[in-house]
Amino acid sequence: MLTPSSSTQHHTRPNGSDCPNSNSKPKVIVIMGATGAGKSRLAIDLASHFPVEVINADSMQVYQGLDVLTNKVRPEEQRGVAHHLLGTISSNVEFTAKDFRDFAIPLIDEISSHNLLPVIVGGTNYYIQGLVSPFLMEVPCEDTEINCSLDTVASEKSNPELEVEREGFCYTYDCLKAIDPVAGARIHPNDHRKVHQYLKLYSRFGIAPSKVLQEKTSKNWGHVDNSRFNFCFICVDASLAVLDPFVDKRVDHMIESGLLDEVFDIYRTDADYTKGLRQAIGVREFNHFFTCYSQSHGIQSFKQTVHDILYGPSDDDRKVLLTEAIDKVKMNTRRLVRRQKRRIQRLEVLFGWEIHYIDVTSSILGASDEIWAAEVVEPAVEIINSFLNSESCSENTNDNTKDITLKLRDLWSQYICEACGNKVLRGAHEWEQHKQGRSHRKRISSLKKCDRMSVKLH
Repeated sequence: MLTPSSSTQHHTRPNGSDCPNSNSKPKVIVIMGATGAGKSRLAIDLASHFPVEVINADSMQVYQGLDVLTNKVRPEEQRGVAHHLLGTISSNVEFTAKDFRDFAIPLIDEISSHNLLPVIVGGTNYYIQGLVSPFLMEVPCEDTEINCSLDTVASEKSNPELEVEREGFCYTYDCLKAIDPVAGARIHPNDHRKVHQYLKLYSRFGIAPSKVLQEKTSKNWGHVDNSRFNFCFICVDASLAVLDPFVDKRVDHMIESGLLDEVFDIYRTDADYTKGLRQAIGVREFNHFFTCYSQSHGIQSFKQTVHDILYGPSDDDRKVLLTEAIDKVKMNTRRLVRRQKRRIQRLEVLFGWEIHYIDVTSSILGASDEIWAAEVVEPAVEIINSFLNSESCSENTNDNTKDITLKLRDLWSQYICEACGNKVLRGAHEWEQHKQGRSHRKRISSLKKCDRMSVKLH
């Protein structure tokens, strides 16, 4: 473990007796942000000011292998700062938000017990959401909500009359609507996985899913203060105009550093790209190229000839395929950046999280250590010092009005947006996301001009 450096003597001890209340929740720093914004760099730089240990919250970096593709922090870059959950999980398993939470909680407790400061770092927001509140887990980990409910009632005696063999039970949306209309209104008819989960809950215990989940979520939806930890959220952010070309250049650098060799080593014609490490951007995009290459060249010659293909004649069909694959990696990474930025904003807007934004645009443009230290590290240190010297940060940030609004949020309401052709939205979260969407806002703007806007809540 990292021992506190001499520079930490001027700062409040992270989770020790210097705190106003020694029985208060352990304090945790969370560094969020889009891919390429510099989250890991900031976390490591904070070790010069605080006795930190890092817990990785990147859903691809937790896996063993593909170090170049997932852009793992190399040992020499870690500068002696302890990193947890970095390249430790088998690449063949699915590491869910629930798994992350179950690993992270004891790690945080252990780090805090040594009077060190846990720093959660990563762009996988549903990992962070699952740690803060299990009721904020998003796709691909929505099933946690059902699993939590199953765990809650598992100790209760199952109803033998309702315990049905899977093949003998009608797991259909119509069946769900008949059994639990409220739950049926919440999910999409084509979400077969969720339909099956809800009906499984009912078939095992005879409990309406909406009843169980309404009782659980009405008290806990989105509330940071329901967590066992006290969080300080820092988001390193940059403009898309700067992030996009930076991400493109980073992909080029990864190609030069051996990305293709890494991905080819795990290439399989029948690979499942929905689980484990193969979900990573930069794997499935090369599938077509690898398939065509293997059919004409075999496997052994790949590493010797791929360089010639990449830098060979532009009319080479193999180079066309490879270039298209690389462009797809860049495009999908840019899309990921946008999704990450939107999701962070939603956490702030919908759930009242206080997120401290630090603009790293100038640092990326200037590529200067001095700019980074002055405009990124120093503001982060000030934010953390204020957090450590206060009795609370994440617990008391919301005013009463916002708190009441969140408490009254009806997760099971069905909303109909007449402005968008009677589109059905299920739940307040989905409704809020829809209202922030570009197509909805453009439609509303157009209708306002015609003075015939009509958005109806059902």
